Amino acid sequence: MSEPGAIAFTDIVGFTEFTATEGDRRALEVLDEQRRIVDELMPADGRVVKELGDGLLIWIDAAQSALAFSRDVQRAVRAASMAGRGPLWIRIGLHWGEPAHRGSDLIGHDVNTAARIVDQAGPGETLLSEALAHRCDADQAGVELRPIGPVHMKGLPTAIWLYRLA
Repeated sequence: MSEPGAIAFTDIVGFTEFTATEGDRRALEVLDEQRRIVDELMPADGRVVKELGDGLLIWIDAAQSALAFSRDVQRAVRAASMAGRGPLWIRIGLHWGEPAHRGSDLIGHDVNTAARIVDQAGPGETLLSEALAHRCDADQAGVELRPIGPVHMKGLPTAIWLYRLA
């Protein structure tokens, strides 16, 4: 096990259809743009754990850093799309937990929970678990959190309270 921290997943919305209609070369450009944005905005206490097709698994030590990072990534993605470097609408799922390590990879229930949370998010949306929301001061991170309520997700034995990053 590791120290607790924020586990984030990104997912490019509509990537499969985009690849089918625009081609592999254009799809690679979109993947490169997502990675450029994430790398540019990554806080000092964070890292990309791995690429997962059109998404990323990210670890950030501090809850407030994770919220500010997610806000900034969504803003940058919107700007990139409007500048013609997209369409690049992503969704982000965040959870707080203590994953197990397998080499440089992260695994376990908390990683699975974060993956299920990103599945609930819509285009351009960031959702986070109550576990993460309770570990930060949203005002200090410069964000507003709106409660969604408990959500039952595939493979998870109990509902997880989710919040939307406004």
